[in-house]
Amino acid sequence: MIKQSLSGNWRMREVNTNEWLPAIVPGGNFTDLMAAGKIPDPFDRENEKQVQWVADRDWEYHRQFEVSDDLLNEEHIELVCHGLDTLTEVTLNGHLLGKTDNMFRTYTWEVKNALQAGQNTLSVIFRSPVAYVDKRQHERKLPTVMNGGMAHLRKVQSHFGWDWGPRLPVSGIWREIELRGHSIARLEDVHLRQLHQDGRVTLTASAQVEIWQTGHLSLHLKLTAPDGSVQEVEAPLEMSATGLQAVNVPLSLEVESPQLWWPNGLGNQPLYQVEIMLSKNGQVLEARPFQVGLRRLALRQDPDSWGKTFTFEVNGVPLFAKGADWIPADSFPARLTPERYERWIHECAAANMNMLRVWGGGYYEDEAFFDACDRYGILIWHDFMYACAAYPFDEPAFLENARLEAADAIRRLRHRACLALWCGNNEIEMMWGMFKRNKSLTAACDSFFYHQLPQWVAELDPDRPYWPSSPSSGEFLKQTNSDAYGDTHLWQVWHGLQPFTFYRKRMTRFASEFGMEAFPDMETIAGFCAPENFKLDSVTMRHHQRSVGGNDKMLYYLAERFRFPRDFSDLVYLTQVQQAEAIRIGVEHWRRNFPRCSGALYWQYNDCWPVASWASVDYNGAWKALQYAARRFYAPVALSLLDEGSQIGVYIGNDKPLPWSGILQWTLETLTGEKIDAGKLEVQAKPLQATRLQQFDFAAQLKANGKNNVVFTASLYEGDQRIAWQIATFALEKDMPLPDPSLEWTLTGEGDTLTVNLTSRRLARFVWLRFDGAPVIFRDNYFDLPAGWTAQVKCPLPAGWTVDQARQALRVRSLADVVPGGSAFTDRLQQIWIGLKPINIAMRVVMGR
Repeated sequence: MIKQSLSGNWRMREVNTNEWLPAIVPGGNFTDLMAAGKIPDPFDRENEKQVQWVADRDWEYHRQFEVSDDLLNEEHIELVCHGLDTLTEVTLNGHLLGKTDNMFRTYTWEVKNALQAGQNTLSVIFRSPVAYVDKRQHERKLPTVMNGGMAHLRKVQSHFGWDWGPRLPVSGIWREIELRGHSIARLEDVHLRQLHQDGRVTLTASAQVEIWQTGHLSLHLKLTAPDGSVQEVEAPLEMSATGLQAVNVPLSLEVESPQLWWPNGLGNQPLYQVEIMLSKNGQVLEARPFQVGLRRLALRQDPDSWGKTFTFEVNGVPLFAKGADWIPADSFPARLTPERYERWIHECAAANMNMLRVWGGGYYEDEAFFDACDRYGILIWHDFMYACAAYPFDEPAFLENARLEAADAIRRLRHRACLALWCGNNEIEMMWGMFKRNKSLTAACDSFFYHQLPQWVAELDPDRPYWPSSPSSGEFLKQTNSDAYGDTHLWQVWHGLQPFTFYRKRMTRFASEFGMEAFPDMETIAGFCAPENFKLDSVTMRHHQRSVGGNDKMLYYLAERFRFPRDFSDLVYLTQVQQAEAIRIGVEHWRRNFPRCSGALYWQYNDCWPVASWASVDYNGAWKALQYAARRFYAPVALSLLDEGSQIGVYIGNDKPLPWSGILQWTLETLTGEKIDAGKLEVQAKPLQATRLQQFDFAAQLKANGKNNVVFTASLYEGDQRIAWQIATFALEKDMPLPDPSLEWTLTGEGDTLTVNLTSRRLARFVWLRFDGAPVIFRDNYFDLPAGWTAQVKCPLPAGWTVDQARQALRVRSLADVVPGGSAFTDRLQQIWIGLKPINIAMRVVMGR
């Protein structure tokens, strides 16, 4: 096979105009127009409003190229388009090759007779996605929660706007485009499977081969182990007829000394390289490479006294799934690079996560994403791309398009070690009460997600579990969001304004969505908002908030626990603190109840643009307080406190398959460090579950000392190393006389690593470290430091900096530094709050349950 890439430099223009502009493929019309200076950055200020016309127009992309003689001499030449977004007409040298209407599919056309020696011209016209969905929605109105008409078009649904993303329906060639030449025969499809039995692993390969010349062919499997050792097996193919044929030959081998792949935290991720080669007389006609991890995976749904389990099991070990929901990482997906994926997934693993859920309003993720997840042990729950709408599966053309889309995605990804689950959609069943009046759509939805789609998955990927919807009980429209069966999306906290402790009322089997908003990092905000607009209700800050009433809800929760700050940066800090606290309370509760609950994936991990959202890592890559908290509450051995009035329960969650032993030290003390009570005991944590270590009732001590002045501290030691600590208060922070902690710190450097040593004379809550002018990820941040304690925090030295520069730029603060009241900013927050309070209370009553 010979390949020729057609990516790179193209030209583009608006259809029926004469001005051609330079373009880059992969890419899209918005980014090309930005690069040409024709539109402003839609992410800056309120510029998004100024560029809406782009999606209303038709665009043409154009490239001229020459083809090598070797490629022209091949028997068959294909144009392969790995991503056309979305409504296109593709023309080569004046010949219409075809039209497309699905950005998730790979389109292939035979172009041998259309190519010519010398110069060739390829043109792709993109029709307006907005005009299309408006027209189709007028013809047939489909119910949707988000954006009318989006369900008619197989395109990223969130391109039309979401409650965290802008409305930027891009058009363009968003993935690679290439020519492929074949002669004699080619591989149409390859399916790798594993058989695990009694510690042995057998790898098998089956293939579909398209034949143009009969004769003796061979299929060859080459397996390269992580240590470089090679195993090979070859099988002859006797082809007596031409055409597309399934090859059923015993192409299998038993892996020597197999090394198993494990999710992050349970073991290593050894990866094998597999190459499948189709040959004739020693000449390789085509070779397909694959990256493979050897592992067994199952989704256990066994009846128990609470309903049914919903537990992922890897290599026979039950898993508490720890992670978050993943959305498109950029509104313009062609801007994503392997380096960006590498950073995100590395940081996901660094936060002790073992699973991400690829959300159904985005797209089937890139190979670089899956490569990184394979390397770092991040399991992937992958939705098919349907979300929050009723789709026209009762239309034969739409249904066939959906079948071909599913086949492309499954065949491309089914060999991945990280791929744990195919899920039919996002929240369609949960929201079906809004759609149920249409009997045809209801029947079609039931048929598609419970019969047709699972059948396609079973045929193409029989070794992978399938789940019909998220959330779902596993039965269509029955007990959706139930604590007894399947997974749940829990939005009473945030949308329903329930307190964070509401999570403790829900004994879900698997929490696959729950969340709390926070503002992004101040430097991220400064990138899209002028300083004079650093206000909760400024036009710019409202524009970069897409959840209805989102800023108001953040203020509501802030007022419940904290005093109003005097400036905007303190407000940003407090929203991040309360976001981390909300998710911590939920995750710790569910980990304490493993295996009754077997997973917690918070909404959401990332952003597609700079915005106030539920993300723990903002668009620029800055870690919010939640990402640091996740590193603690997702730790393999994690300490948690169940605080209820005067009572404190101390627990360890142990995700390891072996018992854990250590020391628990605890104190009851004043905010200034005066000891009221203390204790120390040796503890053991059982494997793969939570263990309650101690239960306290401090009613008498609180009465004697005042609950506003007392704090409980607990710390875990493994040998001499303190591996975890946590505090619990008995009053809200706004009611506590938090003293100046008198934080002292020193900073030293060795090589590329900085070390910050901190000491607190009095209780310091939510200690925050940052460098002015450099985005740095610390080993820990936003942590509590009880009176008299010391902590050591490491971080990388910013590129090009000296240790002295870092020392000058370091800023250390805590909750005590957030000075309440006494400013016009505070007065404005009070005014907003007073106006909102009756509405918020009413919403809480209506939504809470």
